[in-house]
Amino acid sequence: MAQTLLALKAVEYQIGGKRLLKNLDINILRDSFTLVLGPNGAGKSLFLRLCHNLVKPTTGKLGWNTEQHQPPRQTMVFQSPVMLRRSALRNISYALQHQPRQHRLEQAMDALAWANLDHLANRTATLLSRGEQQQLALARAWAYKPEVLFLDEPTASLDPNACERVERLISLIREQGTQVIMSTHNLAQAQRLGETIIYIEEGEIVAHQSCENFFSAPSSSRAAAFIDREIMQKEVLTR
Repeated sequence: MAQTLLALKAVEYQIGGKRLLKNLDINILRDSFTLVLGPNGAGKSLFLRLCHNLVKPTTGKLGWNTEQHQPPRQTMVFQSPVMLRRSALRNISYALQHQPRQHRLEQAMDALAWANLDHLANRTATLLSRGEQQQLALARAWAYKPEVLFLDEPTASLDPNACERVERLISLIREQGTQVIMSTHNLAQAQRLGETIIYIEEGEIVAHQSCENFFSAPSSSRAAAFIDREIMQKEVLTR
């Protein structure tokens, strides 16, 4: 049986008295690619930020099942990646401040080569295309060697080719042993990548299943309705 990596107990998050995340009781499993699904505005990004400790719960507790119960080495890649106004190479080396100075540029070049971006090493990162910036953000995350990687809709608004390149890098990171927790509202992407699905709607977790079971027999009528809506919308768009 898979072990728990992160446990949320009675977690809520409020702003100005408004409950944005509600009654979160869930165990995120170790060694499973976890996809957080839900419609726009459901609370997916906020859920990831809370798990990554960028925001604190108003009530409840989060606990990591690690040695000394300390958070593992982790990082997060956002839907709109943060790019420094410097070269692609320096964007990565800057993130390696914890490394000895003489090794930073070498490790940054290795990361660029891993992402097939070494030809852009001296290009200003803010001038790269959206897809290249997302690849660079993943290369920067890979160079950091996290145990857990949070991804907030990393392929949103990307063209199919860029999406494929980004998904390939995500799969490589997963294959190298990093725990990936990623939000998306793309059903096809969830089926390609996911092993476990957390479905969030209106700030509540309403389904938590294996990917196979979620799509074949969703445990919540709200999750089933979401799947039907997304499939219908895709059919309309492809006519």
